[in-house]
Amino acid sequence: MVLVLGILGSPRRGGNSEILLDRALAGAADASAEIERLHPASLRIAGCTECNDCYALGECSTADDMDRVYAALERADRIVVASPIFFMSFPAQLKAVIDRTQKYWALKYILREPFPRPAGSPPRYGAYIGVGATKGKVLFDGARLTLKYFFDAIAVEPREELYVLVRGIDEQGEIREREQALEDAYRTGAALARL
Repeated sequence: MVLVLGILGSPRRGGNSEILLDRALAGAADASAEIERLHPASLRIAGCTECNDCYALGECSTADDMDRVYAALERADRIVVASPIFFMSFPAQLKAVIDRTQKYWALKYILREPFPRPAGSPPRYGAYIGVGATKGKVLFDGARLTLKYFFDAIAVEPREELYVLVRGIDEQGEIREREQALEDAYRTGAALARL
């Protein structure tokens, strides 16, 4: 049984990103996956200080709730990130998590060590659910680029065919009126679990 980790990037609970993440995780569970959730905004996570301790140690020297995130990232077989767009990227709480995965980047590119996973673990795949208020063509470009490098650092293959990108949604709960987006999120979770 694969473990699907859902990461809620929104600082707001009960909003559009969380509704879509819930649908994706329901799809994963219905496809026989185990599911786990993380909400960075409810954790105490400091930003990366660029101390570069991870370059020598392969570990982050900042002690906070990021240790819980590291453990979840290392357990997960599949990851789905659901987040609104803030200034063409991710909210600060999610971005802090991403920045703190610098330790995995250092493991891979400085120390030449593999991502910490048990031998025989299944391949890791990732998906993205993005929600934005505007309808601009490049609305998700910044987030997608950040996600590409986040997934690379944590040894996850992005499956862009499973990305769900929803434009023109702003009011809390408005996504409930977008049946297609809800169905797409559910299918994404199910497909991710079956990879």
